[in-house]
Amino acid sequence: MNVKKILVFCLALIVHVVMAGCGGGASSSSSGSGAGGDKKWVKIGVAMPTKSLQRWNQDGANMEAKLKEKGYDVDLQFAENKVEMQVSQIENMITKGCKVIIVGAIDGGSLSSVLDEAKSAGCKVISYDRLIMNTDAVSYYATFDNYGVGKIQGQYIEEKLGLKDGKGPFNFEITTGPLDDNNVVFFYKGAMDVLQPYIDKGQLVVKSGQVSREQCATPSWDEAKAQERMDNILTTNYTNAKLDAVLCSNDSTSLGVQSALKSAGYNTADKPMPVVTGQDANLPNVKAILSGEQSMSVFKDTRALADEVVKMVDAILNGQEPEVNDTKSYNNGAKVVPSYLLQPQFVDKSNYKKLLIDSGYYKEDELQK
Repeated sequence: MNVKKILVFCLALIVHVVMAGCGGGASSSSSGSGAGGDKKWVKIGVAMPTKSLQRWNQDGANMEAKLKEKGYDVDLQFAENKVEMQVSQIENMITKGCKVIIVGAIDGGSLSSVLDEAKSAGCKVISYDRLIMNTDAVSYYATFDNYGVGKIQGQYIEEKLGLKDGKGPFNFEITTGPLDDNNVVFFYKGAMDVLQPYIDKGQLVVKSGQVSREQCATPSWDEAKAQERMDNILTTNYTNAKLDAVLCSNDSTSLGVQSALKSAGYNTADKPMPVVTGQDANLPNVKAILSGEQSMSVFKDTRALADEVVKMVDAILNGQEPEVNDTKSYNNGAKVVPSYLLQPQFVDKSNYKKLLIDSGYYKEDELQK
């Protein structure tokens, strides 16, 4: 009898322990499924356009690292500048249950259908760097002040040529980015608001006659295409004339322009390089700045942009409104998208150490390789 009692007691004790363990496991699983619990259960999609440009590799890596530091499960994808690949990647992110998808669009006008799917699935979309057009599925936009980027480039040319002092005339050409990148609208306007008055007054002379954004476009920001176009401009218009300045909207087009200029005999003691702008402060371009082949670039610290995006993600998943500082400028054709804009800075020989080395963005030995 005593043995039976002992057996019953032991059996009851075992059942109690097992039930308690199951209850504890269920409670833990439940608390980890929301934004306020264990974030490793929350999946975030990051869709970047390509690995072929340094800046997108850095953007993707910065974003992934910052989100993982916060405990999120990150699905980072690069689409190799193929729109159909990016659409497929975003569809997969929706299927995997991503709560937020951060999209650096290849073509801002080609994602409306797939992002409508995201919205229907309850997924929030943050447009990253490039504004996604013609859909109300975009919740927020995080970028640098794109108008400010162009303005900085224009002001740099203005200062280096002494245009405010009435100097000139100077020969001047323009190279912008693809027509399907909405940022180019702002880059171009920011620069031309500074430079167009000098064109009108004859202090800047565009010998090619190519001034409009459409005439100066570079498909896919392609370096080779920028070089080909500048080769043609130099051959046709500058056989017996010197080019004094080139507005290049970003660093890849700037490298293409520099190659064309060097092929035409520039970068010598008798024929120095013109003022050449850029954007992104990519490593090859910083080296070009130090060697005198490029004059400046616009530095956009993507670490800071990643920080702001992570703050947006945290706010969204905690049911809060993310911080924005612009609610008027960025109309994508379907809505004015609430935006957070960071301020860019110019970098040249005079300040590269402070902005790029001292901040830890690059190491000094990287610039010597």
